[in-house]
Amino acid sequence: GVARVWALPDSLQRCMRKPLGSPMQRAPEQGVERLRWVALAANEVATTLLLTEPGQANAHLGQVGARYSRTLALSAQDIAEATVRARHKLVALAEALDLRVDPGTPAARLLKLPVAAGAAAGGAAVQDDALKTHELRESETQPLPAVLESQARSAVSVAQINEVLAAGIQDITNAMVESFQLNDVLRMILETMFRALGFRRMVFCLREARTDMLTGRFGLGEGSEAAVRALKVPLKVPGDLFAAVCLRGADTLINDATEPRMQARLPAWYRSGLDAPSFLLLPLQIKGQTFALIYADQSTPGGIVVDDKALGLLRTLRNQAVMAFRQAG
Repeated sequence: GVARVWALPDSLQRCMRKPLGSPMQRAPEQGVERLRWVALAANEVATTLLLTEPGQANAHLGQVGARYSRTLALSAQDIAEATVRARHKLVALAEALDLRVDPGTPAARLLKLPVAAGAAAGGAAVQDDALKTHELRESETQPLPAVLESQARSAVSVAQINEVLAAGIQDITNAMVESFQLNDVLRMILETMFRALGFRRMVFCLREARTDMLTGRFGLGEGSEAAVRALKVPLKVPGDLFAAVCLRGADTLINDATEPRMQARLPAWYRSGLDAPSFLLLPLQIKGQTFALIYADQSTPGGIVVDDKALGLLRTLRNQAVMAFRQAG
């Protein structure tokens, strides 16, 4: 077959041969034999996800896990958990590469994650529908040029902004192919956004398990050190605009934070520490739970305007950050 034509090593070709018969009742002694059974089990898992209705998938996956449990020396629960982790990585990769599939197709089933327990819970802050008008959605409004007011006076074009974003995505993809330092990738992501859109400052926040707060870890731009110290989002405080956005997991642009009604919504910690006239929030979530936040702002109301293309690229960069955390383990 193809393996012989490509002159793949015999050891690799042996791993690729399908095992015969039913799954063994004990774990194989040789590593090559175990790899063959792992591959066969993985194929059955993938086939189940592709061809089974979502509501029945877990039951069928449980049967696959039970069938291969002794052969792989893993419990059915271990196999189920490994499957969930692999599905999350696959979805993150598809999002990062901006892969789109038609609804209702087998591929769509493969990329549909099970609902995480408790993901629907969020408290009163999540039910704050007043924030929905600030959520960023593609093609719901007339497309606007992805140019900041501060950039409009220069020769920066929509195409140039999108080119910088796309080039950054490619660089980050290349960096993540090999072993990488998580902090380096996160800085690459923020630097790409910063260069492309000319934000005044940016901050990357990470959740502290002890306090259940998103706290600033590093930043870029004018006054970023003070901004890093000031950004502390308490996720369990009712009525906090930042907490509501993060719990909802909604990409949100506050176009004019100086408007009186919006000023009334802003938490005191933000007004006293940052108080930017316009800002962008991009939450990062795993299994429906927000664990990090990308914050960016500008020095004028209406200073951040993105079109559909730029929004899609920003989300791809954010998704690359999520994938980097998953790969880092």
